Amino acid sequence: MHVLARRLLDALHRFNSAHPWDHNAHYHRWILRQVPRHVEHVLDVGSGAGDLARLLAARATSVRGIDSSPAMVARARELTAQDAPVTFTVADAPTGIPPGPYSVITCVAALHHLPFTDALTHFRRHLAPGGTLVVVGLFRTHSPGDYVLATLAAPLNLAMGLLENRGRAAPRPPAMRAPVKPATMTFPDIAREARRVLPGARLRRRLFWRYTLVWRRDG
Repeated sequence: MHVLARRLLDALHRFNSAHPWDHNAHYHRWILRQVPRHVEHVLDVGSGAGDLARLLAARATSVRGIDSSPAMVARARELTAQDAPVTFTVADAPTGIPPGPYSVITCVAALHHLPFTDALTHFRRHLAPGGTLVVVGLFRTHSPGDYVLATLAAPLNLAMGLLENRGRAAPRPPAMRAPVKPATMTFPDIAREARRVLPGARLRRRLFWRYTLVWRRDG
């Protein structure tokens, strides 16, 4: 099963290279549903080219995006209107997080690049009372259930790639992205440690090799 899954993932990678679409952006609308309509200060960790930070700016007084890649931060600044309440900074999370507190902290496809427990501890520390932490992360495929979910995701992944590039003379060029690092923690390990650091955190396995975490700090 492991060999077949590896071959399937390799085939999907080749397909995505030919028909690129953003697995993380697929969850942006879900993230917005977890965020109140009017908030003060927002932090987006691993902000990349700034797509999510710009969406969050529509409902926040200010949004700060941080990324460890100077090239990604430069690109985010280029794509952001000068009058938008968004700033982008080169910083290494979690120790380089600009002091809060923040009403909302988001982290998409970046937590597996960081020391897991330390990062969650810093997020909790920088979150304002009543604030919300929203994570979309990657986990290591391990259990039979994980492989079933990956199998279900495979045809949907193909369909999304075709839909995203439908009607174009050539496939959409891939977005500028940071180097991909494989996840090392399984979902049960992630859930166990997250609930230890963030009591009451809600976690779910999701399609496209992702999981979600939502935690609200008591007011």
